[in-house]
Amino acid sequence: MVLEIPARAELGEILKKSKRIAVVGLSDKPERTSNMVSKAMQDAGYEIIPVNPTIDEAIGVKAVKSLKDIEGHIDIVNVFRRSEHLMDVAKEFDEIDADVFWSQLDCVSEEAYNFLKGRGYTVVMDRCIKVEHALTK
Repeated sequence: MVLEIPARAELGEILKKSKRIAVVGLSDKPERTSNMVSKAMQDAGYEIIPVNPTIDEAIGVKAVKSLKDIEGHIDIVNVFRRSEHLMDVAKEFDEIDADVFWSQLDCVSEEAYNFLKGRGYTVVMDRCIKVEHALTK
């Protein structure tokens, strides 16, 4: 499977213009990767919105149960879910006001990718947002 992921320069532009990141699957456990990455992005100045129906809050922010519970525009939806869940998240993403679908390292779904690209969205898969942010500053 070949995914056309934006080049690093374009990822840098996406990150420069983005302010609000909804993080699907954000854990409230500080030792989890989703928590560490989201905290780093929060510390870098981004507004992080935890999306996880099983927690009350993470990194000091009240969690919402689903993307549909977020008011206003979302620049990036960053997904920390296993690959088999990406299509469900992609369908929900398609129903909200968001620009970029971004799944973390090792999270890839050809079905979700094709679904979103077919609707004109920017899709990033199998990339760590924290690493890309560090590399494109």
